Amino acid sequence: MDGRPAFVAPIYAGGESFKDATVPADAPPMFIAAATDDSLGLVPVSLGLYEKWTAAHKSAEMHLYAKGGHGFGMHPHNLPTDHWIDRFADWLELEGFLKK
Repeated sequence: MDGRPAFVAPIYAGGESFKDATVPADAPPMFIAAATDDSLGLVPVSLGLYEKWTAAHKSAEMHLYAKGGHGFGMHPHNLPTDHWIDRFADWLELEGFLKK
């Protein structure tokens, strides 16, 4: 085992480490989720990660929700963000990490 993750899933991606991220040659597939109304303004970082991964011809999927705020995965809000974990499971299945 080389210590490389099978996949990465930045949810509410932010911070300098994500902004400065480079795409390794053996980059794992990436799933990204964020809300455009996140009070921390994290969507630009999420977009940047997605653009870097796809420009490097690596597998990436991104879900940007109109509403949900920061921490939308912590409890139900009666919004589409309530189902982000289902989208993540769909993606894991698509990538071959889960079987139904």
